[in-house]
Amino acid sequence: MASLAPFESSSLLWIPALGALTGLVLLLGGSGQALAQNAPEDPETIEASTLPSALPNVLAQFTTAVENREPVDQVTFVSNETRKIFLFSDLRRLSGQTVTHRWIYDGKTVAEVPFAVRGPRWRVWSSKELREDWIGDWTVEIVAGDGEVVGAETFTFSAPDA
Repeated sequence: MASLAPFESSSLLWIPALGALTGLVLLLGGSGQALAQNAPEDPETIEASTLPSALPNVLAQFTTAVENREPVDQVTFVSNETRKIFLFSDLRRLSGQTVTHRWIYDGKTVAEVPFAVRGPRWRVWSSKELREDWIGDWTVEIVAGDGEVVGAETFTFSAPDA
């Protein structure tokens, strides 16, 4: 099941406690761009105009449920008793594109869920019903309209207790 939910864009916030490099990577959504090497040492000196505005920004996390268009928790490991898991994504600067959640298990794509992004900031989520024998690591890639993987998250589905 997929849901679409827009909300208004807000300005980026600096997180001083995380330090210049980590904070910049978080602001850029871990996009892998080599911009962190130019980060000033003093977080207070970063101005919004110095951050790249054209780069897409994707924040994603696995959760056991979505309520009021927000994830209720963040999980990277789920027990075999769990039957459903969601990938929640907060997408920025991807307006007008179709973004896809590509669910991968055992090296094979098992589902692709497309979303039409209709605003500068868009929240989407997809879910997967888990069978008890689908033990191991799962990855969901977030794929932009041009085919570029702009984010990915992995969780582990554990074997039942013996």
